[in-house]
Amino acid sequence: MSAILEQLFHLRENRTSIRREFIGGLTTFLAMSYILAVNPELLGSAGMSKTAVFTATVLAAIVGCLLMGLVANFPVALAPGMGLNAFFTYTVVQEWHIPWQTALAGVFVAGILFILLTLSKLRDKLINMIPSALKYAVSAGIGLFIAFSGLQTSGIIVASKSNAVALGNLHNPTVLLAIFGIIVGVMLVTANVTGGIFWGMFITAVVGMIFGIIPLPTGIISGVPSVQPIFGQALTHITDINSFQMIIVILTFFIIGLFDTSGTLVGVATEAGMVNHETGEVKGVGKALFSGALATTIGAIFGTSPTTAYVESTSGVAVGARTGLSSVFVAILFAVAAFFSPILTVITSAVTASALIIVGILMLSNVQYIDWTKFEIAVPAFFTMIMMLLTYSISEGLAVGFIFYPITMSVKGRWREVNALMWVMMVVFILYFAFVA
Repeated sequence: MSAILEQLFHLRENRTSIRREFIGGLTTFLAMSYILAVNPELLGSAGMSKTAVFTATVLAAIVGCLLMGLVANFPVALAPGMGLNAFFTYTVVQEWHIPWQTALAGVFVAGILFILLTLSKLRDKLINMIPSALKYAVSAGIGLFIAFSGLQTSGIIVASKSNAVALGNLHNPTVLLAIFGIIVGVMLVTANVTGGIFWGMFITAVVGMIFGIIPLPTGIISGVPSVQPIFGQALTHITDINSFQMIIVILTFFIIGLFDTSGTLVGVATEAGMVNHETGEVKGVGKALFSGALATTIGAIFGTSPTTAYVESTSGVAVGARTGLSSVFVAILFAVAAFFSPILTVITSAVTASALIIVGILMLSNVQYIDWTKFEIAVPAFFTMIMMLLTYSISEGLAVGFIFYPITMSVKGRWREVNALMWVMMVVFILYFAFVA
């Protein structure tokens, strides 16, 4: 067995071992396992079966991690991405009233586009054509969006006729449980506890059950829930993609998915020492991007929002993971987790609030890479982030930022730095606000 693993993953060449890869995979799994609870909760709000989404999440993660491990030999785990699932539910389904079946078809088409891009020579050029400042602003804006959704769904922040939003009822046991969970989760992550987000949710759920705020689960282990209610809906509803609004949906899934995957791959590769410092190239990035694109497409068929690379993979790299074997171990752990679906009943919005907020905080850290001293850069970056939050729409925030960028750069006399793609995107989003929004 060890000889086969050596041949597949080149362990000695990468100065690692089966044991180190297992520890790295286990660490990564614990750090990202919150998605098993959060994704069904979010997509359930879109009208989808929570138990079916749980299984789809597991299957998408297994396929994504196996592809990344066996095809790309990359120490990166994949699963349905945070931010994209929020956009799927709150913007596409709830705000735009697009059926979740059609939204899944949009994810599938975006995945196909992603696959075609990774197979072409345009891959690197397209990634580089999007200004870095906007890439970071999109990531940070999604962080704000996710954090706000966590505060809102838990009741900590509520709607207000006089001030738009206000502080919720702090005497409500559910709200108090959510606040407790946030404090515990923040403490654990601050203390660098492995899987701090997961353990914070676990502790919150236990406390909620002890005080009767959360009902006890009917069991712990069971058979894997059926994915039948949502499986294949992406394929049978492709013909429903017949509006400009759906084009915007697909474009948003595609762009954000591209940002998430490419950015995470570069970050993890840097942490693992897989970047050529002379050329700046990342070893095996083409196969890794292809794996992510294929995982998104297959995940859509299973019935979940886009699958993407998880930055939590850096936690596994930090303890020694250097090859795709760690990703294979993550896939195995997700397969084992599939038999614990009854526990989902205790994962309420009060429990998941801490995960949403902490992930939002981590994503917001990208603002440090934006040059705020240059006003022509600061304006589109600011509007991208603030409009995602205030319009409660990731795509509309992205659209506003992409419109402002060519304007401010041109006024500053830097119009030559604005490439053709950005001008095209500006026109597309103006048409969207004029005829769709």
